[in-house]
Amino acid sequence: MDTESVRPAVTELRLSAFKSHRGATLPLGPLTLLTGGSGSGKSSVLQAYEILARLGSGARLNWAVAAAPGGAVGCVPAWARPDEQGRRGFRIGCTVDGPVGPVRLDVAVQAEPELRIVGERLTGGGETLLSTALTDPARRAVQAAWYTAGSTPVTRAPLPDDRLGTALLPLRVAGKTAGQRLVLAAAEQMVVALRSVFACDPRPEVMRGAGPGGGGGGGAGLGAEPGDHLGGSGGGACSGGGSGGAAGSGARTGGSRVTGGRGAGGRTGGGGGGGPGGPGGTGAAGGNAGTGAWGEGLLTGGFAVAAGGDGTADDGSALQGSWGWSAGDGRLRTACDNLPAVLGRTSRECARRHAVLVEAVRDGCVGPVAGLRAEPVERAGTVGIRALVERGTLPAMPLEQLGDGELRYVALALVLLTGPEVLAMDPVGEVLSARQVLGLLADGMDRSLDDRQVRALLELAVRMVGRGHVRLLGTVRDGAVADGLPGVQVLHLGV
Repeated sequence: MDTESVRPAVTELRLSAFKSHRGATLPLGPLTLLTGGSGSGKSSVLQAYEILARLGSGARLNWAVAAAPGGAVGCVPAWARPDEQGRRGFRIGCTVDGPVGPVRLDVAVQAEPELRIVGERLTGGGETLLSTALTDPARRAVQAAWYTAGSTPVTRAPLPDDRLGTALLPLRVAGKTAGQRLVLAAAEQMVVALRSVFACDPRPEVMRGAGPGGGGGGGAGLGAEPGDHLGGSGGGACSGGGSGGAAGSGARTGGSRVTGGRGAGGRTGGGGGGGPGGPGGTGAAGGNAGTGAWGEGLLTGGFAVAAGGDGTADDGSALQGSWGWSAGDGRLRTACDNLPAVLGRTSRECARRHAVLVEAVRDGCVGPVAGLRAEPVERAGTVGIRALVERGTLPAMPLEQLGDGELRYVALALVLLTGPEVLAMDPVGEVLSARQVLGLLADGMDRSLDDRQVRALLELAVRMVGRGHVRLLGTVRDGAVADGLPGVQVLHLGV
C-alpha cells in the first residue's frame, strides 16, 4: 500500500442503537446521498456522524451530544429499556480507512441517569488496540487497556468518562514498542478523519439578518466547545492550500479558550446568539494595526468590522477610516451568516477558484451573473462588508436579495470549492492539508433548491470529490436527482 497517498477517510457508519436506528451499517463513498421518507432517519445519521466528529476532536461529551436535538437523551432509542440501575444510552461507531488499513471505533454512551462514555473499542490490524469499560459507577473514570505487545501485552490506566479515549492516546502512549506504535498510528488515523469534518447548514434567514444589531448564527466548528475561538489561517482559500489548524493549547481569556492560528491574530471574548454548531454573535478580533500592535475589532453577524483608525489590511494595502478586513472572520461558520466576509477573503486569495465559484453561481441562479465581489458598506453608523452579485449591464444586486434557494446554493458551492483553512473548523494542524480529506455534512442539501440547482450542485460536488480532497455526505428528498452522475452513491433509508 502506498501510505503516502492514502488519506484517512470515514468509510462506514454504524448506528447500533441510535434514535430510530438499530443495527444499521451504512457504507460511505466519496459522495453519498441519503434519501427516504420523513422519519426514515436521514438526519439522525448525520447527527451520529457529527457526535463522533466532535468526540474525535477532543470535545467533552456534553458538547458532542449537543449536535443532536434533545441532546443525549434525544439520541436514546425509544425502544431502549432501562436496566436495574435505570441506565439508558446509545451506541454508535465508524470505520476509517487510511495508511494503517481499516480502523474501527465503537462507542457506548450512557445518557441516563448520568451522561458518560461507558465503553469504547478501537480495533485495527487484527488487534484490539484500545478498550474501555465502566468498572466503578461511583468514579468519573473508565478503566482503559491499550495494546502494548511488549513485556506486558496491555497497559492499563484510568481515563475520564467524558472524553473519547482514542483522542487522548497520543498523550498517554510512549510509542516504544511496535504495538504502541500501531496504537498511535491507528488513533491518529481515526482522529485525523474525524477532525476533518464540517457540517454546513446555510440558513437564509440568519444570513439576511447578519449585520449590526442583526442575528448571529454560525458555529465554532465541530471541534470547538462553547466559548472556544480559533485563530484564522494565514492563507489558503484554495482547497489544500495554506496552513490551517490551531497552534498550541492556548490560554483562557474572559471565559474563552484563545488559540492563535497561523499567520493571523487570535480572537478573544465571548459570543451571543446561537446557531447549529455553536454560538455565534459578537466577539473581539485581533488584527494588524498600522503600528504593528494588535488592533481591536468587532465582529457582528455577517459583517467584518474593524474599529479604531487606519492600519494595514491582510493583503498589505492601507486601510482608511474605520473599516478593514478582519483576520478572525474569514472562516465560514456553519450557518454561513458571515458569507460576505468569507467571499471577500476567498476572492483575494485565490482568483482561479473564485472564477470557478462565479461559474457555478451562474449555473444555479436566475438572471445574469458576471461576478461576485465584496465591498464596504455603512449601516447604522457602522461600516462592514456586504457581498454583491455583478450582473453585467444591470445594477449589482446585494447577495441577501437572492431567494432562499439561491442563497443556500451560493453558500454550499463556496464550501465545496474551499478547504479547512476557510471553514470554521479545527483540523489537525500537525498533518499537512494535502494529507487530509475534508468531510462535508449537508443535511437537507436540496432544501429550498429546485431540481436544476440540486443537479448543478451535485455536478460541482462530483468534480471536487474526484480530486480526492473532499468527501460529501448529504440528505435529499429524492435520490433520482443524481441519476446518471458518476460516483454518486444513493442509500435509501426506511425501505
